[in-house]
Amino acid sequence: MMFRLTLLVFLLAGPVLASDRVLTIGGALTEIVYALEEEARLVGRDTTSTFPPEAETLPDVGYMRALSPEGVLSLAPDLIIADEGAGPAEALDVLSSARVPIVMVRDEPSADGLIAKISQVAEALGVPDRGAALAARVGADLAAARTQVAQLSGEAPKRVLFVLSTQGGRILASGTDTAAAAMIELAGGVNANTGFEGYKPLTDEAVAAMAPDLILMMDRGGDHGMATDALLALPAFAATPAAQNRAVVRMDGLFLLGFGPRTAQAVRDLSGALYGS
Repeated sequence: MMFRLTLLVFLLAGPVLASDRVLTIGGALTEIVYALEEEARLVGRDTTSTFPPEAETLPDVGYMRALSPEGVLSLAPDLIIADEGAGPAEALDVLSSARVPIVMVRDEPSADGLIAKISQVAEALGVPDRGAALAARVGADLAAARTQVAQLSGEAPKRVLFVLSTQGGRILASGTDTAAAAMIELAGGVNANTGFEGYKPLTDEAVAAMAPDLILMMDRGGDHGMATDALLALPAFAATPAAQNRAVVRMDGLFLLGFGPRTAQAVRDLSGALYGS
């Protein structure tokens, strides 16, 4: 906390509004900069910043939780807008010592958190009016999506288990207090796993007892993206309603979990997969 307070004091004293070399650390933050039509000021981004596609043409400073201060400073940014999960702390210490203004943006996976995120990015860029307009559009779109969800889900919401990884046949799944849990709720589903916060491994018996109607995963390759036939054949899933109905949904991670400007569409897509549209 003391480190972030130090950053904030420096940020308020620095020439943030005059910044024209902006680096974003966090995929949703990069999306917001583009949605604000301020992308001409971007000089770099992190590996999670994959949308819009043109963002991938920017220099990549690495994964947001494993930043190299040398790589960041090589782009000579005069403002860094970073997700609160960015790090490690040692890298942020070096950047602070180099007197680079840093805005740490809170990442709260909720409708209110999304609006606050937009407002904070817009304030950092000195375009609060654009931020207010974007927040109003995104908020209205999300409200409309939630109305549609309520009509689709009815009184029999489906149980959804978000699986982060199946590496080695072990199920690493979301509990409560995660972006995945928030999205499941927004889409009209019920989080099948409420036994813990965050992400933890589950035993086969625990997964079977949860009886998920649908398995939700990120759309990615490797062991994290086990093929559907192999996934449903795992002992953990074989007897579940999800396996019986072959109900597996894979979505782009940033789209599903980023809580950026496209969140309302992600809610619609997930709800449609759950209940039809």
